[in-house]
Amino acid sequence: MNREEKSQVIDSLAEKLSKYPTFYITDISDMNAESTAALRKACFEAGVQLSVVKNTLFTKALEKVEKADADLVGVLKGSSSIMFAEAAKTPAVVIKEFRKKGDKPILKAAYVQECVYVGDENLDMLVNIKSREELIGDIVALLQSPAKNVISALQANAGQKVAGIVKALEERN
Repeated sequence: MNREEKSQVIDSLAEKLSKYPTFYITDISDMNAESTAALRKACFEAGVQLSVVKNTLFTKALEKVEKADADLVGVLKGSSSIMFAEAAKTPAVVIKEFRKKGDKPILKAAYVQECVYVGDENLDMLVNIKSREELIGDIVALLQSPAKNVISALQANAGQKVAGIVKALEERN
């Protein structure tokens, strides 16, 4: 690979790093062609883009977009593949489902919501991480809960008593 081709690969990776807020660095070495094709298919169906990269080129792409964390660069040894995704937990779910059939892919590191997770032991935590939309939904549900309780109390028999008390207080003044 000549210098111009390397530069194009680095630019392509830097573009993906800028486009996708989440990426996982995995080890898929020792997987046969059939397993690799099945993993690529599972990634495609989940909306995850899988790329096998050279570690030095990926390191330069990380430096280019200023995401070259020491922990991320430290795991770039041996064979590495990168899973790019929009949603934070989608690659973790793909890995978890795929590992029901074998022991690969192994999570080396993940860059999720501007945080770095290093090591395969973080996979379960990443599967359970909530997306931004899920968190907003939880907050909205929590905010609506007290209002629903007040409205239901006012509409029930107690509501008639409360309305009577309010009316009596108004007549006093």
